[in-house]
Amino acid sequence: MSQVKSIFMNTSWLSVSQVITSICAFLWTILIARYLGVSDYGIVSFAISFTGLVVIFMDLGMSTYITRELAKHKEMVSKYVNNIFFFKIFLSIILFFISGLILVLLGSPTLTIIVTLIFTIEMIAISMTNFLNGIFQAFEQVKYQAIGTILNSGLLLVGILLTMFFNWGVIAIAISYVIAYFVFFSYMFLKFVQKFPSPKIEIDLSFIKSTIVNSLPFGLTNFFYSIYFSIDIVMLSYLTGNYSTGLYKSAYNIITVFTTFFPVYQNVIFPVMSKFFKESRDLIKVSYELSVKYLLLFILPLSVGIFFYAGPLVDLIYSNQYSLATTPVQILIWTISFLFINGAASTLLNAVDRETIVTRIYIVAAIFNVFLNLILIPLYSYDGAAIATVISEVLITVLTLYYIFKTDFKPDMGLLKTVIKLIIASLILGIVIYWINVSVWLAIPIGLLVYAVILILIRVIDDNDKYIINELLK
Repeated sequence: MSQVKSIFMNTSWLSVSQVITSICAFLWTILIARYLGVSDYGIVSFAISFTGLVVIFMDLGMSTYITRELAKHKEMVSKYVNNIFFFKIFLSIILFFISGLILVLLGSPTLTIIVTLIFTIEMIAISMTNFLNGIFQAFEQVKYQAIGTILNSGLLLVGILLTMFFNWGVIAIAISYVIAYFVFFSYMFLKFVQKFPSPKIEIDLSFIKSTIVNSLPFGLTNFFYSIYFSIDIVMLSYLTGNYSTGLYKSAYNIITVFTTFFPVYQNVIFPVMSKFFKESRDLIKVSYELSVKYLLLFILPLSVGIFFYAGPLVDLIYSNQYSLATTPVQILIWTISFLFINGAASTLLNAVDRETIVTRIYIVAAIFNVFLNLILIPLYSYDGAAIATVISEVLITVLTLYYIFKTDFKPDMGLLKTVIKLIIASLILGIVIYWINVSVWLAIPIGLLVYAVILILIRVIDDNDKYIINELLK
C-alpha cells in the first residue's frame, strides 16, 4: 500500500470515529449543561480543566516521544513497554494523591474536590490509553484507537442518559466519564496483547531516566499548551465565579467539537513525518505544505459560518439561558484556524527533532496568555478570556513560522499564494452569507455551493492534489 493510501485509510478510520464522537459530544454537551445548570456545570468545567493539567504530569510527553522513536525504530517496542508502562501507573497514583492535597490547600468546596478527584481517576485511564494509542500510531495501525474512541463515546452518552433518568447528580456524571474511559483502556490493552508481546516488568533505571529526559520537551510543551487553553477557565472560576465559568465553558465546548478533527491529522501525520525524517526528508516539506493547505481549506469556511450563526447555534444547543455565550463563541471560533496552522508547524518541528523549539514557543505563549487573562478577565469576564486565547494563538503562529523559515523545510511561496486564495474565498463567502441573511439551514447548502465555485474559479487545486486524488481513486 502506498503512503498516500495508508494515510487515507488511517485518516478515514479516525475521521469516522471523530464524527461519531462529535455527534455524541454534541448530545452530551447539551444534556449535561441543561441537566446540571450553570453553577454545577461550572464545577464540572473546573474539574476537567484542573485534571487536564494533571494528566500532563502523568505522561511527561513520553507517549509522543515514544511514538516518534518507534516510527523510526519499531524493534524497540518491548523495551519501551516493559519499562515505561508500569512506571506511568506508579507515577499516576502518586499524582492522584498530590491532586487531592492541592485541592484541599486551595480551599475548594467538598463537592468540587470529590468531582475533581473522580475526573483525576479518569485521567489515569486517559494517560495509559494514550500510551497504547501512540504505539499503534507508530505502526500506522489506528483502527483500534478509532473503535475504542467510538466505544468510549457511546458508553459515556449512555451513562449521562442514565444519570439524568435516575437524577443521580453531578457525581454520577463524573463517574460516567471514568467508566467509559476505563472500558476504552481495557479494549486497547486487549488489542495490544494480541498484536505485541505482553508487558513485563523490566526496571532499567538508566533507560527510564533517558526516556523521561528526552520526553520532557514534549511534556513541557503539552503543559504550557494546556495552560492557555485551560488556565483561563480556572482563572475565571476564581476571579468571577461558577456562572461565568459555565458560560465560557459552554462556548468553549462548541469550539472543541470543531477541533476534534485536528488530532486525526496529528495522530496520522506525526509518525509519517518522523519516518520521512529518517528515510526521505524532501517528503517532510511536501507533507507540511499540503497539511496547511487542506486544514485551512476546510476550517476557514467553517469559521465564517459559525461566526455569523453563533447565536442560533448557542440557542439550539443550550437554550436561551446560555445566550450570553454567543460573543465568546464568535471570538473563539477564530482560534481554530490558527490552532490548525500552529499544529501543523509544531508537528513538523517535533518530527525533525526540533521539539525544544516548540517547548520554548509554548512557554512564552503560556506566560503571555496568563498575563493577558489577568488583565482582560477582570475587565471583560468570559469575553476577555476568549480574546486572550485568540491573541495567544496569533503569537504562536508568528513564532513557529519564524523558526520553520530558519530550517531546510521552509515552505515555498506557492503555499503563501494558496493561503491568500483561501482567505479571499472565505471573505467572499462571508460577504455572501451576510448579504443573503437566510436561516442556517439554507445558508449551509448555499455556502457550500458558493465556496466550491470560488475555489474552482481561483484554481486552488494543483498537480499535487490531482496526484493524491489519482492515488486514492486507484
